Amino acid sequence: MKLHRLCGVSGVGHGLALLGAAGVLLCSSGAAMATDISVWHALSGHNRDVFEKLVKEFNRSQKDVEVSAKSFDSPEAIEAQLGKASKAGDRPQLVQLDDNHTPNELAHRNYILPLYTLLAKHPIKDAKWFLSEQNTFARDSKGRLVAFPYMVEVPVMYYNLSAFKKAGLQGTPSRAWSDLQGQLVTLANNGSRKCPLTSDQPVSINLENLAAVNNQLYASNGNGLGKGKPSFSFDVLYIRHLSMMISWVRSEIMVKPEFNEVASKRFANNECAVLMSTSGNLGWFNDTRVLDFSVSGLPYYPQVTTRPGSPFVSGSALWATTGHSKDSDAASAAFLAWLAQPKQAARWFQETGYLPLTQQAFQNTDNSYFQKLGDWKTLVAAYAKDPGSNSRGFRIDNYPRIRLMFRQTLENALNGKEPAVTALKTAAAQASAMMKAK
Repeated sequence: MKLHRLCGVSGVGHGLALLGAAGVLLCSSGAAMATDISVWHALSGHNRDVFEKLVKEFNRSQKDVEVSAKSFDSPEAIEAQLGKASKAGDRPQLVQLDDNHTPNELAHRNYILPLYTLLAKHPIKDAKWFLSEQNTFARDSKGRLVAFPYMVEVPVMYYNLSAFKKAGLQGTPSRAWSDLQGQLVTLANNGSRKCPLTSDQPVSINLENLAAVNNQLYASNGNGLGKGKPSFSFDVLYIRHLSMMISWVRSEIMVKPEFNEVASKRFANNECAVLMSTSGNLGWFNDTRVLDFSVSGLPYYPQVTTRPGSPFVSGSALWATTGHSKDSDAASAAFLAWLAQPKQAARWFQETGYLPLTQQAFQNTDNSYFQKLGDWKTLVAAYAKDPGSNSRGFRIDNYPRIRLMFRQTLENALNGKEPAVTALKTAAAQASAMMKAK
């Protein structure tokens, strides 16, 4: 029988310890041909390059599994292609799907193989997941991991160190919204008039995480994690906050949210002093040599909470699909196990800004990586702990459609079409009706 790299004498102990049953199955098959698996993803730019380099390195590291990565323009394009795939052979073995706050719905699709089922047969050994088990990301109502939590991100506040220095501001942006306003005025008057602040995450910053960071529930019924239908009640906190955001746009200390990487590209090009966006941009910004930046947490209201809470995690995960051979499932598990190895997992975290996949990935990251990144290490470390009831996640039926409606609501308000109180009252009522719609 031919000895493949996963099965050969060199490194047998370490390889099988990590690959577990997946490695055993691949080695016992004795097949001379590599098992092909396909991964569909919607990563773009810098993060796409990092992932595809990892795929190539995995393929070079052994001869039993050949992974091909197919890139899509958007998560919606992946969903559309999956909808057209009538046979298992038309689907990839692994697919990146966005967190839509309804993982039970994803896990119950007839073509999805929950991760806990795959790992029951092919366990990934010697790796402990980084995210606390209390966090609901990629977990079903029973707390079981249904997908590989690989592209997990959190919203953060990026700031341009050169812009702050030019404006004569010492230290970091204030994490109190009212104090941040004064800093933005100073930035606007001293070199950052065109873009003191912008964002590409209006719903995340101004609704979802306005609750979590201020240690409030986002929706009733324990953020939808309890029994029965939740509801939204955008109270005085939301009304005052959105009213302030409207005034910031009018006074030109905030540029209205810009999408499709417009806002993040402007920050990367030194056009904006402050950007509120996802941590998944961090690796790209770090690789932009002309950009001198750092990272802080989202602002909060000291009148509401004495200490800021942690934002909700979001992002996407790699989901396994059904209908493939035993060798194919084993090959998928072997690839995931390789990604979970400390070296690869630490590299993914450091080069992208996604949260660490495993505790080993975080522990294997030297302090020198965090040296110029402000509060990033502290912000990350919080997610290995119990997030608390307000930040562990939320479950809302039909949330992707609701989120789009919220985004339009915020856009209308920031454009001056509706006052904050009217916009938020209407949005809450529409969301309740949309939860009941099929």
